[in-house]
Amino acid sequence: MTRHLRSTATLIAVALGIAGIALVLYAWRLPPFGSTIETTDNAYIRGQVTLISPQLAGYVAEVAVQDFQSVKAGQVLVRLDSRIYEQKLKQAQATLAVQKATLANSEQKRRSDEARIGAGEAQVNGAKAALATAQANWSRVEPLLKRGVTTQSQADQSKSALEQAKAAMSQAESSLEVARQDLAATLVNRQSLEAAVQNAQAAVRLAEIDLQNTTIRAPQDGRLSEVGARLGQYVTAGSQLMAVVPERVWVIANFKETQLAAMQIGQPVTFTVDALEHASLHGHVERFSPAAGSEFSVLKPDNATGNFTKVAQRVPVRVTIDPGQELAERLAPGMSVVVSIDTAAQAVANTAGG
Repeated sequence: MTRHLRSTATLIAVALGIAGIALVLYAWRLPPFGSTIETTDNAYIRGQVTLISPQLAGYVAEVAVQDFQSVKAGQVLVRLDSRIYEQKLKQAQATLAVQKATLANSEQKRRSDEARIGAGEAQVNGAKAALATAQANWSRVEPLLKRGVTTQSQADQSKSALEQAKAAMSQAESSLEVARQDLAATLVNRQSLEAAVQNAQAAVRLAEIDLQNTTIRAPQDGRLSEVGARLGQYVTAGSQLMAVVPERVWVIANFKETQLAAMQIGQPVTFTVDALEHASLHGHVERFSPAAGSEFSVLKPDNATGNFTKVAQRVPVRVTIDPGQELAERLAPGMSVVVSIDTAAQAVANTAGG
């Protein structure tokens, strides 16, 4: 009897040992319990959460939304006191009007300078005719004076008329040149006036943008986070007022580098959501991170110092959630999930396709 009990106890101990070893092998997915399904609980729902901040400073004049409200793209969220920016816009518009008037006056001056050039050219032509007449008279009088046919007084008058005609010709040419230089200066000055008008127009546009920015709108469809803006609150550029969470979400699963060997884009994915009583949803592998997560950390580990302990790195894998699943509408960024990827299904499909 005693020998029988000892034999039974030995069998039980052996069975427990074998069960323990089998349990360890199963837990570590070692042969013969190896599986083509890779699983990780280091996974979360992600989405393009947009933080809403003002681009300028001012007092909050209106908060048009409430916590967790659904919004559409372009919907008004917050309005800032716009009185200062309205006056800045009027000031910029007044400056633009002054610059445009100065430019218009320059245009009028250009036309006046062109008219002066025309008058100067006419004066030069008249002076040329007078000079030619005086030169002809002197040409007739000079021989007669030498022969004593005419008096010295008449000769002096003819000579004086010739000198006056030459002086008038020189004056007319000088006046014409002054008019031409005035026109050149006007044209050069016009370029600076045109630049001043463009600068004033840019100032008006900037003032308009600032005025528009006093109304903060939703950049896309989604739901709001808790609204941090309060009526009468003074906010500055970059102050976080709220966040918009879009409807489109996906899963980021951080797998160990040792689990990636058989993973491929397009492989089917099953994941359970902790917040939905571990409800199961489906998706597929969309893409892999170009580097391990440690490469994107602020403080990177330096493996070249001290004693080294090898640690398996995590590589983020992006999973697209398949459409047509009712529970997908309840997913929100930040939720924890457990992801399982069937690494054999896609491999079979690829083999068949080849």
